[in-house]
Amino acid sequence: MRKRPVSAAGACLALTALTACGRFESRPEPPGAAIPADVPSKPTYTTAKAVVRALDRAGIDCQSLRARDYDGSSTADCVATVDGVRVENEISVFDPDVVSNSEIGTSIESRRTGAYAQTLVAAGNWYIRVMDPPSAPAIAKALHAVVLDAKGKGTKTPEYPLPDIPSTPTYKKADDLADDLAASVGCFQRETTSTGSIKCETGKLGSGSTDCAVLTLHPTHARRDAALREAIKYRGVPAELVTAGNWTVNLCDTTLGAKAARDLGGVVVAYDGR
Repeated sequence: MRKRPVSAAGACLALTALTACGRFESRPEPPGAAIPADVPSKPTYTTAKAVVRALDRAGIDCQSLRARDYDGSSTADCVATVDGVRVENEISVFDPDVVSNSEIGTSIESRRTGAYAQTLVAAGNWYIRVMDPPSAPAIAKALHAVVLDAKGKGTKTPEYPLPDIPSTPTYKKADDLADDLAASVGCFQRETTSTGSIKCETGKLGSGSTDCAVLTLHPTHARRDAALREAIKYRGVPAELVTAGNWTVNLCDTTLGAKAARDLGGVVVAYDGR
């Protein structure tokens, strides 16, 4: 059977969108947000594990929890101790041959805005979500990067100051705090997180009504207050915490705060989410 010749026009139509008949055209930069101007262009890394190693060389041992490599990006989660606080970090590294600057900028913008706006450390082709914002400057300094604070859009820092917080009681172990919370509003099915906090269920076993609590010990009052302000800043997200001394209890059930504060000798720090 005789093959039908392909016309020059047909051959041109068969080429991909990245080419034109007789010549190649560069791919246009997709629309999106620019990387913030104060983000330095270096250092760059090929994988998220390389960022973990860079932290270690700078004196911040970040123990890897998990790592994943994809086509165009690499991620890792690790836990470091910064100023006595165990901090979880989410690392994202992008391949510039696959992911454009505007796509990285859009990703940064989306993380810094919204109801759950995040604090980032960024440089080159990567950024880190720092779960404990007060630790971000130390991590940025170690990696020659900058801190990108969560933006005001979608978030609201309450206008009222923190209440007077009693200096006692204090605890040496989070489990001791959990025991006292258990005697007040319940704290069972305990789970210790990677950062040393305790998650547990409140309510009473068999009552058919349970909810959650997160218990955290803090090395300084400044760290405690920073954690309180971080917890109550999100617009649209009600928060109820009990605190005193060196600890905070973040309660999912906002009706339990007054009783827990009375029984544990603390005060309530709350935000209605508006």
